[in-house]
Amino acid sequence: MLKRLFSARWVQVLLGALIAAYLRLVYATSRVTIEPPDIYDRIDRNLPLILTFWHGQHFLMPFVKKPYHRAAVLISRHRDGEINAQAAHRLGIETIRGSGDTKGKFHVKGGSVAFRQMLATLDDGVNVALTADVPKISRRAGLGIVKLAMQSGRPIRPLALATSRRKVAKSWDKAALNLPFSHLSAVVGDEITVPPDADRALQETIRLQVEDAINAVTRRAYEIVDGPADG
Repeated sequence: MLKRLFSARWVQVLLGALIAAYLRLVYATSRVTIEPPDIYDRIDRNLPLILTFWHGQHFLMPFVKKPYHRAAVLISRHRDGEINAQAAHRLGIETIRGSGDTKGKFHVKGGSVAFRQMLATLDDGVNVALTADVPKISRRAGLGIVKLAMQSGRPIRPLALATSRRKVAKSWDKAALNLPFSHLSAVVGDEITVPPDADRALQETIRLQVEDAINAVTRRAYEIVDGPADG
């Protein structure tokens, strides 16, 4: 019964609207720190870009873009994805539907279509945002984002968002529910580029670089709002 209920269009639209309203409340009541402070001057020189982050840490991502930025986010075709898509639209983010798998096979779950859409979106000058980790394997970057950068010629920018007040789920991705009246940090890393002729060995090297970079900005984001970790 619950599956049928959450599959109903009106329920998905309603939940998407409620999520968007809640995230606006979190952002509006939070004190924001952006690092580096001149990040918009830096990224605006070389748009569009591929913005990437860990799954479960992305809910406030729509608020990092400026009003003049266009951005599209990759969201799965699952019914939960439809709820997220509804929320994204209300927060001014375009959506691309689909996902890959643990081996980077983009024909799975609509991924090949989504990959072509991401390439076309970047070619149109629209930034693309997507989680880097492969499904159900937390904090391990997949090759998909490397291939996207290689074929599009656009740079990757790692991003992390954290709030001082949050609830952490016991899910595979340790999703953080951001709470209002927080200190919110947004940390963006340096550009990572992929040569168009990168072989498998170089692609793997860059995949690890992306993974390390997202971990680094994530640690820094939490350090800003929580203080340095012990030890």
